[in-house]
Amino acid sequence: MARSVTIVLDSGGVCALPHAAEYGDAPGANTIGNTARHAGGLALPNFGRFGLGNLTAIEGVPARKRPAARVARLRERRSGRDTITGHWEMAGIITTVPFPTYPHGFPPDVVEEFARIAGKRPLGNTTASGTEIIEELGPEHNATGQPILYTSADSVFQVATHEEVVPLETLYDWCERARAMLVPPHGVNRVIARPFVGRPGSFARTPNRRDYAIEPPPCLLDELAARGIAVHAVGKISDIFCGHGVATSVRISDNRDAMEKTFDLLARVERGFIFTNLNDFDSKYGHRRDVRGYAHALEELDALVPRLEALLRPGDEVIFTADHGCDPTAPGSDHTREFVPFIHLGPHEGAALGELEGLDTVGNAVREALEG
Repeated sequence: MARSVTIVLDSGGVCALPHAAEYGDAPGANTIGNTARHAGGLALPNFGRFGLGNLTAIEGVPARKRPAARVARLRERRSGRDTITGHWEMAGIITTVPFPTYPHGFPPDVVEEFARIAGKRPLGNTTASGTEIIEELGPEHNATGQPILYTSADSVFQVATHEEVVPLETLYDWCERARAMLVPPHGVNRVIARPFVGRPGSFARTPNRRDYAIEPPPCLLDELAARGIAVHAVGKISDIFCGHGVATSVRISDNRDAMEKTFDLLARVERGFIFTNLNDFDSKYGHRRDVRGYAHALEELDALVPRLEALLRPGDEVIFTADHGCDPTAPGSDHTREFVPFIHLGPHEGAALGELEGLDTVGNAVREALEG
């Protein structure tokens, strides 16, 4: 009975796409390559063995003549450089029209409607780094109870509140109602609840984040479910697909926890698709422009690979990939428009496949693995 695992290094891009400048990117974005260069090299013996170094120049990870995995870098078809469109494309949904973004904040009618939902006018309503805006507006939020509203270069409506000021269930309710409110022309692809804790000068976001995505059209997950193949979601995968086709879902606290829960599924699931998102790369290190943190997270994941391999059975397949870039060496705090890795482990021989069109290469490989 076959099992297929896809592990998404959220933001793990491997070189700017030719048209990246059209998205406002500075020249030369390369999330993993630049991380390695600025960190003085990366120790990734397992990903190196698979052939990661064949995808872009990575200090400490040379290219291999005979990679152990089938490796390629994928050129996205979709419009955008965000979580939703990247994951959707993996599952066969190609977005040709970009979701709306708000570089100058949300218009008055949207803000007023959200104020009615929350019972208080929100603070902020600007484009901002999530960690920076809670430091800036957290004290006022604590004093008034007004939610902090912000966005980014992506199509997101983010609401931050302190867990001791606004109960989590209240924040989630506000975000669910905001999701229902945000219809075209303001149909953002995600509403995100961003709870935090701490005191001024040491505020910190918590693992109690929730994502409320726009409903996806039918995709690979629905197809698998219709064929009786269970989809097991780890991390924010179920949120991204609004639960479509998902049989089980577990939330996680960090990358290591996501991998531990993936290992647990491999230890007990006989057949199916395990879909895991490693969000720390993006939220903790990419957006925060933390090069050393990003480098350490890559090395920590690499060190867990032998445990993953030990749990595989004949016929199992694993794909490591990414949904977009978020180069921690780039200016600003936004995602970067990049090729993403395709590292495919399985019963086939390893090979360097060059560049392939479409992140749906991932979904097609999963479908083929589970056809039997």
